[in-house]
Formats: sequence, structure tokens, C-alpha cells
Amino acid sequence: MKRFLLPLLSLLTFGCSQNESSTQKSKEEVPKPNILFIMSDDHAMKAISAYSKELIRTPNIDRIAQEGALMRNAFVTNSICAPSRAAILTGKYSHLNGLRDNRDEFDGSQMIFPKLLKTTGYQTYLIGKWHLKSKPQGFDFWKILIDQGEYYNPRLVSESDTTVVNGYTTDVITDEGLSVLQSRDKSKPFVMLLQHKAPHRNWQPNIKHLRLFEEDLPIPATLYDDYKGRQALAEQDQQITNMWLSNDLKLTPDYYEEETGTGGAVGNANPEASYKAMLDRMTPDQRVPWDAYYDSVGLAFKSANLSGKELWNWKYQRYIKDYLKCIVSVDENVGRVLDYLEAEGLAENTIVVYTSDQGFYLGEHGMYDKRFMYEESFRTPMLIKYPKGIRSGMSIEELVMNIDFAPTFLDYAGVEIPKEMQGLSMRPLFETRGERPEWRESVYYHYYEYPHGWHKVKRHYGIRNYRYKLIHFYHDVDTWELYDLQQDPQEMNNLIDDPKYGDVVEELKARLMEKQIELNEQPEIIDLTRGEEFIGGDRL
Repeated sequence: MKRFLLPLLSLLTFGCSQNESSTQKSKEEVPKPNILFIMSDDHAMKAISAYSKELIRTPNIDRIAQEGALMRNAFVTNSICAPSRAAILTGKYSHLNGLRDNRDEFDGSQMIFPKLLKTTGYQTYLIGKWHLKSKPQGFDFWKILIDQGEYYNPRLVSESDTTVVNGYTTDVITDEGLSVLQSRDKSKPFVMLLQHKAPHRNWQPNIKHLRLFEEDLPIPATLYDDYKGRQALAEQDQQITNMWLSNDLKLTPDYYEEETGTGGAVGNANPEASYKAMLDRMTPDQRVPWDAYYDSVGLAFKSANLSGKELWNWKYQRYIKDYLKCIVSVDENVGRVLDYLEAEGLAENTIVVYTSDQGFYLGEHGMYDKRFMYEESFRTPMLIKYPKGIRSGMSIEELVMNIDFAPTFLDYAGVEIPKEMQGLSMRPLFETRGERPEWRESVYYHYYEYPHGWHKVKRHYGIRNYRYKLIHFYHDVDTWELYDLQQDPQEMNNLIDDPKYGDVVEELKARLMEKQIELNEQPEIIDLTRGEEFIGGDRL
């Protein structure tokens, strides 16, 4: 009997071993998804035609939504360039990743999602705008712009050198990214952060697009907002009326008597010198069509002799047209990358994201720039496609945030999400086919850059759910604002003192306190009545 059992056991063991080997082999053969994260700078949702067709058509960016998901309620934790980038990398709010405003330097030693992916076999690449002051860590290869970068003939820094590349920067960044992808190890998955400067201020279009948008564009309904009942909004300095004629609107001193704009600057600023330095970077071939176009603009401006609302409207049209021209280039280059993925057979197994580091004001409330918790800058575009895991044409209404990118990428790559990450993986939102998964009911925001930052936007924090938004402005003010987004989507009526909303205010303040405790944040606030600091949660 024993003689019979031994061969049988051997056979069973061999069979089990074979099955385990096959299972292991099967698991190993399932390829991890590539990840292509495309981020622009200051791209408003309204300037993507998948969201709105009022201003522009962006057929290539729209392809991502058509082939995947459009996130309709995507938000940032802190609407300013460097803090947003740090939040995306770490999956953590500003107070925990250590980068609260643009003065701070990013601590590259902390955990970021490319580092975690790299440990599991991913090739990791960073191309384009970095803007975090410290040297990038966790990337096999990186080539970045210096600080904000230039629109023409950019300086690109890598581990080994600094080079100047002739061309329009949006094209150059894409060229560099495609070159890296072409030379990668094709046996391994990759994650690439392809990060554009455009359409950041001062909105310099590609010369081939200078004559687009010749007709005037619609004026936002809130362009002439009088800021009644909103003290912090009334005290900001990012109004279109205060734009620089030179560096923002691209006029040379030949066409105006004096520079009248503040530009929102803090400290000494010389916009005319800045604009001249930009022009001096251009090659003769670039400069000739540039001068021809903007000289014609300057001559028309000088002869019109505008003032009052006519001048206000002229500044808006000049700003919005140059802004949109920059986006045309971004859209073209998104198309180039999508076409490359298709041609190389990579599209099916590549997660492609298009987003911005935050939203932007396109004349709403009379403003440009970002920073405020109002919808136009608090919201960010977010489009994601992944044919193997996301159905085409999805429209997601849940409240998602920029801190959700890191855990989402790790989840799809089969990497454990660190407990320190405060974001959520969005994967359940894409895989549901019936009842919606459990998800957050509100989002939290905190902006810190005052009084040292540009544009005089007061420090503030707040909470938003699907209907209401509560904001507290602090430091050298102490004001609250409440908006009913269902009744007042443009946020013109501050309801904080309306007794009909007393219960709403009380409930939101309680939830705000809970959220700050949950996130381990205790904002320092100046108590104007006592002249001393106290913890915000105690005030609520």
C-alpha cells in the first residue's frame, strides 16, 4: 500500500507544483499598466470643450474623456502651483507634505508615488515643469524647466547638464517626452510625468497661432462683480483691470504713456524689463512675426484711446485670446502623444491622465489667476482613460481631489497604498456598474500664501459638499462666507448672515472642525479682538 501511495503522492505533488507554477506564471504575465500623467499649468475647466464649448475646441484632450472618464467634480487642496504639485506627488495635504506655498522647498526624501512604482519595476520619468526648488528624486530620468520656465527656447536641466533648446516650449516638452519613451526599456512598464508650462502667465502663444480668435469672445457674467458682502475678495489684487500693459498684454512702451497696472506684484517689479527680456530670448525667425502681430495690436490700442469699461473689456479680450492660443498648442501636443501610444500599440495598457495643477479665473469675478476657494480655481480639469479598466464615455460626479492621483496609480499597479496618503483610489468609481461605491461627501481646502504672496489673497480654509460651501478668511481679517451652489453657482451672494441658513452654517462648521481633526491640521489664526494666536478648531 505504501509503495502505491508514494508514486501517487509524487504525482499529486508534481501536479500541484505545476498548477502553482502556472498560476504564478499567469500572474507574472499580466502586464502592469503604463502611466502617462499629462499636466498643464492653470488650465481652467471652462477652456476644455469636454466641459464647455463656450470658448474653445480641444479635440485631443476631449479624446481622453471620450475613451475614458470625465471627472465633473474634481478639486485641489490648495490652488497654487508648487503646493498642488506636492499634493499630487505625495497624496497628502499641504500641511503634512510640508509645502504650503511657493516659497517652500519640497522635501524630496519623503514618499512619492513614482518612488513606490520604481521599487516594483517601473521606469520613472519626469519631463517639463517641476517648480519645487529641490532636486527631483525617484526618477530614472528627469529633464525640467528652471522655476516657471520660458515659453520660447527654454533652458532644460537634467542630472548631467543644462541645455537651451530652440523652439516653442510646449512642443519642446512633448519632443523630449516622446524621445524618452522611444528609447525606454520596452520590457518594463513606465510612468511618465509630462508637465507643461502653458497656459501659465504671461500667456505667450506659438507664433503659428498668433492670429487665432480674431473675433471677440463672450464676456463672463460676473466680470463686473462689485464684491458686495465679500471683504477678502474686495481686497485682492488679481483683477484684469490691474494687468500690466507690458508683460501681461504684450505692449511695448511705444503704445502707452505709462504702465498703469499693478500686476498683483509684491515688492519691486519691473514688467517692462521682464517683457523685454522675454523678447530678447527669441530668435530673429520668431521675433519677426511676433513683432508684426503685437505692433498691430499696439497701434490699434493707441488709436482707440480707451478708458473705463471699454479699457476693461479690451484687457479681458487681449488676455483671454492669448490664454486660449496657448491651450491650442497644449491640445495639439496631447494629440501627438495619444497618436504615439496608438502607433506603438501602447494605448490599450496605458493609463492616460490630463489635468492641471489647479483651475484659473477667465474673467469671472473680474479676475485672472487662482488662489481663492471659489469654484473657478478650486475646481481642476481631470480626464482619465485606461481601456483595460475604464469604460469609454464615463461621467463621474463624485467629489475627487488631486491627492487621489497617487493612490489611484498605486492601486492599478498592484502596489500597497501607504497609510500616510490621505487621498483615495478612484478605481472603485471606474469599476462600478450599478450602485455607487461609498465615497467622500465633502472636500477640504486651505490656502496659506499671504501676506508674502502675490495678489493679496487672504489666507483661508473651508469645506464644500455637493450643495454648500463654507469659507473662513483669516490672518488680518476674520470673515466667513457661505454659498448655496445650487441656487447661486457663480457665488455672488454670501449667505453667512442669512437666518434661513443658520442650521446649514452650524452643520458645516461642525463638519469643518471634524475634518481638520481628521486631517491633523490646526490652522494658526489671528484673533483680531485679542491680538494673539489661537487654534482654529476652538473658534468654531
